[in-house]
Amino acid sequence: MPKVKALVLTGNGTNCEREMAHACRLAGAEATVVHTAEVFAGRVRLADYDFLNLPGGFLDGDDLGAAKAGAVRFRYGRVRDNGTHRFFDDLMAFVAAGKLVLGVCNGFQLLVKLGLLPALGGRYGEPTASLTHNDSGRFEDRWVYLRVDPATPCVFTRGLDRLYYPVRHGEGKFVTGEPRMLAEMESAGLVALRYTDPQGNPTQTYPWNPNGSPSAVAGVCDPTGRVFGLMPHPEAFLHRTNHPRWTREDLPEEGQGLALFRNAVEYLRG
Repeated sequence: MPKVKALVLTGNGTNCEREMAHACRLAGAEATVVHTAEVFAGRVRLADYDFLNLPGGFLDGDDLGAAKAGAVRFRYGRVRDNGTHRFFDDLMAFVAAGKLVLGVCNGFQLLVKLGLLPALGGRYGEPTASLTHNDSGRFEDRWVYLRVDPATPCVFTRGLDRLYYPVRHGEGKFVTGEPRMLAEMESAGLVALRYTDPQGNPTQTYPWNPNGSPSAVAGVCDPTGRVFGLMPHPEAFLHRTNHPRWTREDLPEEGQGLALFRNAVEYLRG
């Protein structure tokens, strides 16, 4: 079968890169963890990969707001192989080539602040939303129930319905610059993932909605469905023993988080 090459970027405060690379490998991809400095130095080329993974963590200590400093670096930093182009240009070419991008937690915050999500109308690079402090006023570390929008174009959630993943973030509330924008996103199926109560109903109630995101937004894709960001951590649930009740419930051997990565690899092979 065609080989899928996954790139997992690390450095400047990320801390989930090993789990993300492990998820890619379990899904059948060839995964490489690379420090962003190697990319900016021109020693690693984004174009040589099929699947870009932006893991969770605390980029630059969340200075200026979660992933804000990282977004400045990604947007204006130059690749030093010839000094004539920005890394952001490589990123845009990567997306235009039909490849996949996944951002989890801090990676989601980065994609939003770069303007790669939600990219309504294909307007990439124009930040129109943000992720801000949780309504609880504190860092949330808990497991949450999730539901996939069946009408979403998201490649990563194909064939999935209800999920159970952990969250761990202090700035996870999704907000838009204009109220009408959220309605436009919902109409286009870009709100791919929502927080729900245990019965599967989208909710604003804490703690089921851990950050107070309007419309229970937990994950967002771009109009192509190939760029996807979510606050919950699928890479943290790859095996039944990752589940908080694994000693008390009869669970499948494979954790639900792996499904997103399997979908990505199958799409790229197809």
